[in-house]
Amino acid sequence: MGMTNEKIEKYGNELYEALKGNYTIEPISNREPDSTIEDAYAIQYHFLKRRMQDDNSKIIGKKIGVTSKVVMNMLGVHQPDFGYLLSDMIYSDGDVIDVTNKMIQPKAEGEIAFVLKEDIQGPGVTAADVLKATKFVMPCFEIVDSRIQDWKIKIQDTVADNASCGYIVFGGNAVDPRDVDLTTCGITLECNGELLHTGAGAAALGSPVNAVVWLANKLGEFGVGLKAGEVILSGALCAMVTIKPGDNMTINIGGIGSASCRFI
Repeated sequence: MGMTNEKIEKYGNELYEALKGNYTIEPISNREPDSTIEDAYAIQYHFLKRRMQDDNSKIIGKKIGVTSKVVMNMLGVHQPDFGYLLSDMIYSDGDVIDVTNKMIQPKAEGEIAFVLKEDIQGPGVTAADVLKATKFVMPCFEIVDSRIQDWKIKIQDTVADNASCGYIVFGGNAVDPRDVDLTTCGITLECNGELLHTGAGAAALGSPVNAVVWLANKLGEFGVGLKAGEVILSGALCAMVTIKPGDNMTINIGGIGSASCRFI
């Protein structure tokens, strides 16, 4: 027995109001301990519908979350999740971002973004299909943010909250994915000139390509495809960093390039 439509709309509306009002809500999983991941995706869809209708934003791509074993263990799940990227989430390399008025409890993650030139539809998508359909890859920051109090999230909370997506900062470089080893490429994340974290492409399900394969096949179960022109964020390659006003952050990904931004 799934959650009623009335409850799905209630929680979707709560998340939307929290986003607009810059505040957090009590974890949905506390209030609905029997809720399923399917319920959470239904709430996510209602939350997105509000954003597209009321804010006039459009879907420009998708993001994959919970790709590392550490985060899976933390949330007690054994599969990634996904959310949607919207047109009002985008920043460019070097941009200054206002933390105070736009974000609640933001953290930064370094990732590889895939930009598609062909549609991909699961089931049965392979790594070769993903590489063939990718126009280029780019370095990017995903600024994750949670509308859930104190980041006290279970998988149902983060899924309902559009996979805790906040904003994206794209680097300036675009590279053919066949020209770089996406499994072994290293990443460094620096804040105010200090090296905080390192990682590698293998952190995202063994390879960022595997993450996109998972997403294409998972969405295929719902009859949804990945579209030419869409941006796909493939998951964090190193630990996330809490953002404070005044921080200058840079990621460098071997063979792909860098992305940076400043928070005020």
